[in-house]
Amino acid sequence: MRTFVLFLFLLYGKAFFAQVSDLNKGNGLLFSVGLGAQLPGGDLTDRFGPNLNVGGSLDFITQESNFIFGFNGYYLFGTDIKEDVIAALRTPEGQIIGNDKSYADIQLRERGFYIGGSVGKLFTLSEKNARAGLRVTLGAGLLQHKIRIQDDPFRAVPQLFDDYKKGYDRLTNGLALHQFIGYQVLSTDKHTNFYIGLELTQGFTQNRRDFNFDTQMQDTSKRLDLLFGVKAAWILPFYIGKAASEIYY
Repeated sequence: MRTFVLFLFLLYGKAFFAQVSDLNKGNGLLFSVGLGAQLPGGDLTDRFGPNLNVGGSLDFITQESNFIFGFNGYYLFGTDIKEDVIAALRTPEGQIIGNDKSYADIQLRERGFYIGGSVGKLFTLSEKNARAGLRVTLGAGLLQHKIRIQDDPFRAVPQLFDDYKKGYDRLTNGLALHQFIGYQVLSTDKHTNFYIGLELTQGFTQNRRDFNFDTQMQDTSKRLDLLFGVKAAWILPFYIGKAASEIYY
């Protein structure tokens, strides 16, 4: 019996391990979810400090040359606001009075997003795994950000009701370029699929509000908003073999 089992192992073992090593071959559809941290640059430094972002991507990687085509985006958020857009509503002591004549706890937050398409390539660095190496992508899309005015849950401020907030939030957007360079692994055993690296975003933006209440004027200036950060993402890959019916993950 032992001899028979050993014979089966020798007969089929090679085929089994060949299948395992082929688990990251073929054209691939890559779903990823990631977390990043960014520092502002350019005109953005006058408004915001560091931020975090969460996002994802949907990429197609080619079988032979590891070219990457995809869509990606992230939602950014932060608490370091350098531009006090509601300063005109504050008392000399820096407080804001609510409708019940008590101090209201109004907080300012950073909110925004980037969404766009990208092209790139995975440059192989390992002879054992053709899909472990340097990931480089270039993209373009839309960058948007604003100052979120967070209400006091217990008392209202009439000057910040509903649409009045739009006069203070500095909604800004425009065309943006996006780059990523880092290390990516699509493992041969399905257990380790990720990328980690540096991402850069350059936004050519403009304020989209007709009028800013605090400055009593419209802001038509052109902006260069920069974001420099690091990002790590987990990847769920689906591979398509030469036959259309061969789909595995």
